[in-house]
Amino acid sequence: MITVTAHQLNAAIGSVFWPFVRIGSCFMVAPVFGSMSVPVQLRIVLAGAIALLVAPLIPQPIGVTPLSAAGVLITVQQVIIGVALGFCLRILFTAVSLGGQLIANSMGLSMAFNVDPLEGESTPALGQLYTVLVTLIFLLLNGDLALLRILVDGFRTLPIGVSGLGGQGLWTVVSWGSALFSGALAVALPGVTALLVTNLAFGVMSRAAPAMNLFAVGLPITLVFGLLVIIAGLPALESGFTRLLGETFLLLRHLSGA
Repeated sequence: MITVTAHQLNAAIGSVFWPFVRIGSCFMVAPVFGSMSVPVQLRIVLAGAIALLVAPLIPQPIGVTPLSAAGVLITVQQVIIGVALGFCLRILFTAVSLGGQLIANSMGLSMAFNVDPLEGESTPALGQLYTVLVTLIFLLLNGDLALLRILVDGFRTLPIGVSGLGGQGLWTVVSWGSALFSGALAVALPGVTALLVTNLAFGVMSRAAPAMNLFAVGLPITLVFGLLVIIAGLPALESGFTRLLGETFLLLRHLSGA
């Protein structure tokens, strides 16, 4: 007859529970996995399946049960680690969406809103277009698999314990917020600059021909010119997002202790 002690049972539960908490927390925040179109039940099942696969391969804290004071602290640390990893990656997608919104404002499309399937809220249509494009690029480059690999490797380089990210790691996550503005500026700067030149040209035309109705002529021309700028800037969007994605994965590996 096989007997299982309470200590063995708690150790078995902890070996799966803490990886599940870290992976599940990341999936709730990370793009694609954390999309509103992905049911929460599916995220939980996926996180549980991955935790069952990696549990025998990772080191576990010795003599700590999930319901003890140290176990609760470890659980909180795993939530912080998972949320931090997913949040840093989501900032990249938000930066691209913000860049699209800046271009839309310059084109006169600031009132064109649509429902963003990733965020589940109304966003300018151009920002949503950019979000869909970079999501496809992310999946084409196997970014989802790269995120899973970082999560799994992180259990060896950043073992389960009470230390977690530490103050330096949390400050790194906060500092990465500046990428939201620099990334949005990198995406929107070419288009905004071109549209600014167009608006300046219309200003000169209004001084030269005051009788011309700029609202009837300027808006269609600005829209057409803006669409041409967007089409011409798609290769730059792809290369810029790929570069920022590489930097983001390097940051995630740094946070994971690699």
